[in-house]
Amino acid sequence: MRAALKKGALNWAWDQDPDLLCLQEVKARPDQLTEDQLGALRLPHVWNPAEKPGYSGVATFHKEQPSGFQMGLGEPKFDMEGRVVSTFHSGFRLFNIYFPNGQRGQYRVDYKLDFYAHLLGVCDELHAKGENLIITGDFNTAHMPIDLKNAKQNEKTSGFLPEEREWVQKFLDHGFVDVYRRLHPERIQYTWWTYISNARERGVGWRIDYFLVSEALVGRVKDVIIHENVLGSDHCPVELVLK
Repeated sequence: MRAALKKGALNWAWDQDPDLLCLQEVKARPDQLTEDQLGALRLPHVWNPAEKPGYSGVATFHKEQPSGFQMGLGEPKFDMEGRVVSTFHSGFRLFNIYFPNGQRGQYRVDYKLDFYAHLLGVCDELHAKGENLIITGDFNTAHMPIDLKNAKQNEKTSGFLPEEREWVQKFLDHGFVDVYRRLHPERIQYTWWTYISNARERGVGWRIDYFLVSEALVGRVKDVIIHENVLGSDHCPVELVLK
């Protein structure tokens, strides 16, 4: 967050005048920001930092005050990493999530899969109560071969492992819709590019940032826009437009 503010990387987002803005991997606590940096945030926010300094963290900015919010998933081993904030709005609950990355070894892949499982359990309970949900953020997994440039080469790479992809599919089997892919079934766009080897300039990317929306809420979705030409991060913004 501090680096983004220093570079003015959030100016584009503020210029879009969003009703809600979800940021992941903010890597800072609000008390680490200067008064000028806090002032530059422009909107009220709900911020869930990790216990470990300079790591993970999510923040949701809002025009209208949510009717409520919740930090984390109620599981200490996940909540200590500051990966989830959910906010309650008229007609839906919004989950802003920075999903774990499994590339540091099998123990982190296992942690990531446990995270998916726990989150799905939470969502199943909320769906059973009649809640409509939106999950957004960095899923750190490409679901299908169309969602990354070099699918075959990455079949044994965390982010495209079969067991990771299966968990994304499980969310779709449990009442969620990948609304970008529903609206644009054959469109090839990416949301993340490694900084290595000029990947972005060469078009070598992954679509790992999603909006998963409860089936009952899909009728309100007007579009999902991947702003692939917006710079300032290794990810680009993804916009959900509701009717």
